[in-house]
Amino acid sequence: MPANDLKELIGWLKANPDKASAAIVTVGVHLVTALFAKETGTQFAMVPYRGTARPCKTWSPAKSTSFDLPVQLPLMRAGSIKAYAVTSEARLATASDIPTAGEQGLPALTSSTWFGFFAPKGTPADIVAKLNAAAVGALDDPAVRSRFIALGLEIFPRERQTPEALGALVKADAAKWWPIIRESGIKME
Repeated sequence: MPANDLKELIGWLKANPDKASAAIVTVGVHLVTALFAKETGTQFAMVPYRGTARPCKTWSPAKSTSFDLPVQLPLMRAGSIKAYAVTSEARLATASDIPTAGEQGLPALTSSTWFGFFAPKGTPADIVAKLNAAAVGALDDPAVRSRFIALGLEIFPRERQTPEALGALVKADAAKWWPIIRESGIKME
């Protein structure tokens, strides 16, 4: 890819709309790719892959892009691929040299991978509290924290590690992503 930064990448994609493909390894990657295309007025041929490691071996980096930084970070560090931006709200601890999309003029291109524990509706509040306390305790463990950071994952601040915060996050993500799903025609397979 001839582009050296996000602005140049967007310019190249607009000038070459039929030459770029996007490695789609998860539904989340598909969503972020669709959001990027919408926000920048670009387009990609969407190429599905069965796993996050496969694109590293089989795709053509000269013509392809992927929104999957944690998995691709070792290749970026080795100089095999370029990283143009992270879609998190803030720079990643493991990649602080890569600016956010927001810093580069795309504040709507914000997305982060997150994990949560869910219990069936009607689970007693004391059980939910015990499960939450166990999860928070695990996230406080230095070994767990360092492993997550090594994987390129960010740990939410303590005030966002509550059942209420998770519920709010799920609602906010649904409100953000359902229009993208409808507009892009993404279907469950």
